[in-house]
Amino acid sequence: MPSALGDVASASPAALLRLPKYYQVKKQLLDFTAAMSPGSPVPPERELARLYGTSRTTVRQALAELVIEGRLLRMQGKGTFVAKPKVAQPLELASYTEGMRQHGLHPQTKILDIGYVTADEELAELLDVRPGGRLLRIHRLRLADGEPMSIDTSHLPARRFPGLRRQLERHASLYETLRTGYGIQLAEAEETIETVLADPHDARLLDVDPGIPLLLLSRHAIDTTGEPVEWAQSWYRGDRYKFITRLRRNPEF
Repeated sequence: MPSALGDVASASPAALLRLPKYYQVKKQLLDFTAAMSPGSPVPPERELARLYGTSRTTVRQALAELVIEGRLLRMQGKGTFVAKPKVAQPLELASYTEGMRQHGLHPQTKILDIGYVTADEELAELLDVRPGGRLLRIHRLRLADGEPMSIDTSHLPARRFPGLRRQLERHASLYETLRTGYGIQLAEAEETIETVLADPHDARLLDVDPGIPLLLLSRHAIDTTGEPVEWAQSWYRGDRYKFITRLRRNPEF
């Protein structure tokens, strides 16, 4: 284990004195764990409190923030460990399966529920069906190398994709099934990102603590003919994901 556990962080002493005590400990823990490999155990709260000359409550607050930020991983009954680097996912119109394979990870999908629901006014407008029309709802848990990563809920017009439910029970990738089974090529999507807190049910599925921040992506996908294909919402673990996009300046401004 590195010997820098009790070293002072890079900030000056005067600057450190102006910071809350837990934040000073957090900075020191960041410096300490930076030299450790993913999966390495972090000393228990009691030892950290003794070495940093502070209370276990202060140490616990510093550890909790580092867990939320994805720097550390807390495993119930086992302790706290250095986390793996976050998956840096570009914002693009691609399937989850494609994205994970690009990172060298093995993607898995577990269908939690699949069935037909009635379209309310909002979904009817998004998917160009009449209110009360039938939609196929697909609720899935996404994993990478066996680790839960996200929960997805997709809605598609049932009349447009007959037999899709049966096909998805045999094939994991929705977009691949739409392409090969129905000749659908997605052309564009509008996507929004916001943060939400994990409720107890989602936390259990994602193997995280309730209340941890999740990244909620909402996507409205359109095909090459201009017809709406899917309205989807995905709840990603904020401690395992970060999203990347490339911006270009408009030459008119």
